[in-house]
Amino acid sequence: MGEPRLTLLRAGLTTVQDLGRAAGARHGFPVGGALDQCAARTANVLAGNTQGAPLLESTATGLTCTPSVDTIVAVAGAADLLTVDGLPCPVREPVSVRAGSRIVVAEPRAGLRSYLAVHGGVVAPTLLGSVAPDPVLGFGPRLTDGAALGLLREFPAVDHPHLRHPAFRVGAGSTHGPRRGPAVVEATDGPDIAEFGDTAERLFEGTFVVGPQSDAIGLRMTGNLPRRVARGELLSRGMPIGAVEAPAGDELVVLHRGRGVTAGYPVLAVVTATGLDLLGQVRPGDAVRFRRTTVTSALAERRRRQAGIDALATRVRAAFAAIGRPLPEPPAAVRRPAA
Repeated sequence: MGEPRLTLLRAGLTTVQDLGRAAGARHGFPVGGALDQCAARTANVLAGNTQGAPLLESTATGLTCTPSVDTIVAVAGAADLLTVDGLPCPVREPVSVRAGSRIVVAEPRAGLRSYLAVHGGVVAPTLLGSVAPDPVLGFGPRLTDGAALGLLREFPAVDHPHLRHPAFRVGAGSTHGPRRGPAVVEATDGPDIAEFGDTAERLFEGTFVVGPQSDAIGLRMTGNLPRRVARGELLSRGMPIGAVEAPAGDELVVLHRGRGVTAGYPVLAVVTATGLDLLGQVRPGDAVRFRRTTVTSALAERRRRQAGIDALATRVRAAFAAIGRPLPEPPAAVRRPAA
């Protein structure tokens, strides 16, 4: 039968991702990784993986694949429809899949990125300890139809052979609730906010529209832009992920996880970690509003969300143990992610 593998029948816009290369910045590399980190962590936890295991990120298109072995899969993020051999299955729950089954993650009707995790994770080349693509270096290109990814292990089927009842109900809930109106993204004041004078408040008072040139490096938005009133040039320096820049011109720029590590534009604000997850799901043409927050509040929200994922991991581990198939203990560093 050969090594376990997952074959992409219809790849769409799909890449292999993880949580990025945390050590990359010191070597001049972008961090990269899944743009909705909460959804990626959730999918991995549901599939019985560590939170940073390699998984598939599908942007806008959905995907179709088939495993060569029995396994467990889970979908989180924007996708609201998962089918296995034509039968609808719950998203944001572990789903038992038999070898040769046709798994379809439907194109999302709202949001942009969906995450498919397979039990044990998928096999992919690494750069500085991460599978995250780096388009500047040409590392980790987008997958194509027919691509076969190795799987680290199989998981014998546990669903009902006739009624096809779901094997698990762990209650993950939605990564982001249903949204009406603009996406509300929290941001803290940036180190250069004073350079924008009174116009800085435009960031928190107006509505901005996501432009078509947005990508993993940064989102470009139009609206009533803040304008720098200070004179003089800025030296290039380190740029945080989430930096909100208002360069001369007609676009606001929010740097995302694929951003370069240095730039020479003033930083008006910095989007929070949870805000970046939300920006990973906005589409060109979507409206965005920024809401001011503090570093203390941003850290509290990050910890609250991480605590929810950790609690979900505990429920998943209990569910696997209840059917007599306990999961291996994760490394201590993975059990307690940094806040």
